Amino acid sequence: MTHATKAIYKLFLSDYVKVSKVSVEDMLYDEQDILRFMDKIEVIDFHQTLEVNSIRFWCYTAGHVLGAAMFMVDIAGVRVLYTGDYSREEDRHLRAAEILQFSLDICITESTYGVQLHQPRNVREKRFTDVIHSTISQGGCVLIPDEYWSNHPELHNIPIYYASPLAKRCMAVYQTYINSMNERICNQFANSNPFDFKHISTLKSIENFNDVGPSVVMASPNGLQSGLSRQLFETWCSDKKNACVIPGYVVEGTLAKTIINEPKEVTLMNDFAQTSMFLKELKPPNIILVHGEANEMGKLKQKLITRFADRNTKIISPKNCQSVEMYFYSDKMEKTIGRLAENTPEVGETVSGLLHKLKQIFKSVESLPDEESEGPAFRVHERLTVKYELEKHISLHWQSDPISDMVLDFVVALVLNISREIPKVVVESEEATKTAEENNKKAEKMEM
Repeated sequence: MTHATKAIYKLFLSDYVKVSKVSVEDMLYDEQDILRFMDKIEVIDFHQTLEVNSIRFWCYTAGHVLGAAMFMVDIAGVRVLYTGDYSREEDRHLRAAEILQFSLDICITESTYGVQLHQPRNVREKRFTDVIHSTISQGGCVLIPDEYWSNHPELHNIPIYYASPLAKRCMAVYQTYINSMNERICNQFANSNPFDFKHISTLKSIENFNDVGPSVVMASPNGLQSGLSRQLFETWCSDKKNACVIPGYVVEGTLAKTIINEPKEVTLMNDFAQTSMFLKELKPPNIILVHGEANEMGKLKQKLITRFADRNTKIISPKNCQSVEMYFYSDKMEKTIGRLAENTPEVGETVSGLLHKLKQIFKSVESLPDEESEGPAFRVHERLTVKYELEKHISLHWQSDPISDMVLDFVVALVLNISREIPKVVVESEEATKTAEENNKKAEKMEM
């Protein structure tokens, strides 16, 4: 995961331990478990490439929330993009999700909002602030954004409370990773802290809340299923001059979802436009829809099938725990040295030896002349020499330094795994075989 995600993730895990009302024996984990777990998390920078068991992966900015990433996974040349939650619209503090500059084979994308559409941000914000101003003017209680408050001094005598200790701690993470914000926030940070909300006070509990007159409270959880937000809702909901604003996605079975499903009170707007435009620019031949309610996912699938009918795009919406299998075929060229290169293997014959896989990883892998190395040998990354000494024996020669030691570790790992990756020879076309013979290449096409 990314650095920012790891920082926020620890806060969320610790908050669960603090607010959990179950017995110690029934808790899923405790603080000691969290500390042990966090030590096992490896972080990755955006655009940094890592490799595990020959599987390469890297990540891109996803927008949405701080630290959110879309992961590209490369398995034997097949590229799979897993988006998770993303946003193609730059918001008030984060950048938009990146658009890839090369092709991919599969896109696994979220389908939370199906085919529903967002209104433009300026329209949504105006509706939001109109409701706020109207409610406050009637003496009611509501949620309000800091910037709107600053521009309306007639509302400055109305108190604003921030009732989420967890969110307050997360603000420190946002300030730490200020370079992950959009250009506007980065420029503002040079002169002042954009996350220092001078109009907002912290509210620790409802016992500390003086519920007299109009006020603004930002409380958690957003589902209204428990905690301070539920307590305030039950206190305020009987008075029609009050307002409840639900700022994000909520799940089935929560009070907030029940409120949203009442058409006379709330209209929900979502982002099919972002999803379809994002996929249109990526042009993946295979799309897998995940992370969505079944009906909305089905609607999204049908809409995408219609939208991409001219591309022969395969779109799948698997059920939970359903496996998805896809087959990709590609030829690979491997070079051999030493005794393995002296004779052409028969079709179907199993071959084993030191394969020149290193050229897939290192830019420089050069064979050395026999007179220079006294036998078959090659040099890797201009730092490590590999010599074929005897059958099943090689020698490695290098001068120790951090980079050379890294190259050595990789080559040793490759050699030790040769027996697990035994290739077989496949039939090549006569024309290709004739060309290879004419060029006197010491290479065979392998099916790994």
